[in-house]
Amino acid sequence: MPRVIEAYIGEYASGKSENAVNRALELAGRGRQVNLVDLDLVEPCYTLRPLKRRIEEKGITVLAWETGEMIGLGEIGNLLRPEVRFCLHRPGDVILDVGYGVFGAQVFNLIEGADRNPDLKVYVVINIARPLTATVPDVVAHVRELGRADGLINNSHLGDETNIEFIQEGARIVDEAARILGIPVVATSVLEDLAPLIGDRDCRGHPVRVLKRFMPRAFW
Repeated sequence: MPRVIEAYIGEYASGKSENAVNRALELAGRGRQVNLVDLDLVEPCYTLRPLKRRIEEKGITVLAWETGEMIGLGEIGNLLRPEVRFCLHRPGDVILDVGYGVFGAQVFNLIEGADRNPDLKVYVVINIARPLTATVPDVVAHVRELGRADGLINNSHLGDETNIEFIQEGARIVDEAARILGIPVVATSVLEDLAPLIGDRDCRGHPVRVLKRFMPRAFW
């Protein structure tokens, strides 16, 4: 079976880490060997570190610092864990949780082989509640600024105030932006309590991915 190598990137609070964690768990649930890699070197509030041991209990290899190994430096940044540089050489699938914005996209330059790996897909997670991705022109400009993008994921939400109408509005905006950019919409991500109200496809016909919430337990 071909390897799955996916990088999740997006604006701050777009839901990229939640999507990365859930994707890793989905693949592991199919019996696949999975590596989940923390590439978020700018960590304003959340990081995978507090979740590391819990995720590893699911049989996933998590390449991230232990909470006790690092001091949270916030916007100052973080150090790249040495083995992360060579993560694409590890056997099995690789899911990359990348830092937000242009700085996050630049982290790919630190990963050995990222520029020539034919299996790597870079997915931009979009939440239309965020100021940089609220409209179709905003999304197009944001994605172009990031550089490489192989697909978009609609993860539009309002936290606990999320409703179906807002998710579907996100689906429409992301679909139109993807058409302009000439890249596919990979999925619409929906929290598990709302997913039954949407079904298997969003209003534009794209598949729905069901998310379990992990990141609220990862507050740094």
